[in-house]
Amino acid sequence: MKMYGNWRSAAAFRVRIALNLKGLACEETFIDLDAGDQFKPEYLAINPQGAVPAFFDGDGPPLTQSLAILDYLEDIRPEPALLPSDPKARARARSLAQVVACDTHPLYVPRVRTYLMSAYDIPKDGMMGFVRHWFETGLKTLETRLAHEPGTGRYAQGDAISHADLCLVSLWVGTGIFGVETAPYPTVKRIAEDCLSQEAFARAHPLRQPGAPA
Repeated sequence: MKMYGNWRSAAAFRVRIALNLKGLACEETFIDLDAGDQFKPEYLAINPQGAVPAFFDGDGPPLTQSLAILDYLEDIRPEPALLPSDPKARARARSLAQVVACDTHPLYVPRVRTYLMSAYDIPKDGMMGFVRHWFETGLKTLETRLAHEPGTGRYAQGDAISHADLCLVSLWVGTGIFGVETAPYPTVKRIAEDCLSQEAFARAHPLRQPGAPA
C-alpha cells in the first residue's frame, strides 16, 4: 500500500489513523501543497482533482476521497471494525463522519481559501474569520448531537471507535492550527482527547509527519 498525502491534510490524517488501527503498513509520499505540487501535471495524472490523499493498493487507479478509502479499508480488513454492525448505529456513525468530511472540511481547504481571496479580494484576516465560522458550525453540530443523542458513549457512536471519531479528531486538531475557541464543545473535547491519547491516533497526528513545523 502507498499513499500521497501532506502533513496538514485532515483527510490524509483520517486515513492514517485507520491504517494504524487496522495494523496496515502504508508508504506515504508527502507532496508540498504550499508549493502547488498538487497541481503539477504528474500529480494531476494521479488525481485530476489535485487533492490528497490518493491511495494505492496493488494495481489499478488510486482511490481518492477519505471516506471512500476508509470504507475500502473496512472491506479488506474487517477487524478491528471501525463501523458498527447494527444498521442504525452504522448509519449514525457515517452521518457524524459526514458532518465533518462532507459539510465542514471542504469549506476551509487551501484551494477554497485561495480562490476566495483571489476572486473576491478577501484579506487574510477576513479569510480566517470565514474558516473559523465553518469550524464553529461543524463543532456546534457535533456537540449538540453528541451531547443529546442516546447513541453517544465513550466515543461518538457507542463505546467502540468508528469513522465518526476519525473525522471528529481530524476536525479537532485543526482548531489549534486555526485558533478556534474550543470551550463550548466539551463532549467533542472529551472524545477527541480520549482518542488522541491512543498510539494509533497520536502516531498519525499531523505535527508528527515529515514537513510539519517544529
